[in-house]
Amino acid sequence: MRTKVVAARSVLAALLPLAAIGSAALAQTQQPPGDDKTAKTRALELGAKALQGNSPLGPMDVYLVGFHPTKDDPMHQMEAHHYCHQVNQDFAQCTLFDGNGSKANLTGIEYIISDKLFETLPQEERKFWHPHNAEILSGQLVAPGIPAPAEKALMKDKMNSYGKTWHVWNTGAMGHAGDKLPMGPPMLAWSFNRDGEARPGLVERRDEKMDIRTADKRREREDLRSLAKPQSGVDDLKSAFPQSKPIPGVVDKKSSSGHAAAPR
Repeated sequence: MRTKVVAARSVLAALLPLAAIGSAALAQTQQPPGDDKTAKTRALELGAKALQGNSPLGPMDVYLVGFHPTKDDPMHQMEAHHYCHQVNQDFAQCTLFDGNGSKANLTGIEYIISDKLFETLPQEERKFWHPHNAEILSGQLVAPGIPAPAEKALMKDKMNSYGKTWHVWNTGAMGHAGDKLPMGPPMLAWSFNRDGEARPGLVERRDEKMDIRTADKRREREDLRSLAKPQSGVDDLKSAFPQSKPIPGVVDKKSSSGHAAAPR
């Protein structure tokens, strides 16, 4: 069994760098104001590329696409493109962009930890970390461009994990005009944890652009429910969406008796 797991991880590691290539065509993102690069700047860039390394960026080969509402303003919702480095089995770090093209804007960061590490956090710190089970079981979190078995293995590995996400630039999202430059304080992002929290059109627009079928992925991941543990933060946005409905298998720790909800 261990041999099979190691082999599967090796295949997954080989395939993940291809994910960004498999879904490159997205709409152009808003560009910040500024003059065109001078010839001197371009020359310096070429020299830096030839002589300097990018070691911290090299390992960021896990590509994920999901959605974030901001915790203080849940109707401010956005599509988030994550480029991540799995540092070890329990910790990953990601840069966030508003697209996956060469002109995409850097909009934030996310750290991802296992439930094991989450349980070591002080109570005051836990309010910054959003749960991931709903993103996975709903089919909203995807790893585009890799074979379905590899994506399923990746999602299984992220069950019960948590993310701490800060967005620093609103470049335009559902109902919110974008800022030309990064403005204001960082925005703490959260996750969708109930059906009906995502604004109409948000998921559908992503699916159409990237040829993804969220409903199909949800059905394909139904067997992952058995792995779901109650998580902190599931009900944190519940009052903001009174018409929303529970996602089977997604339970808040405070309202659970220690077991995941039965499938409905």
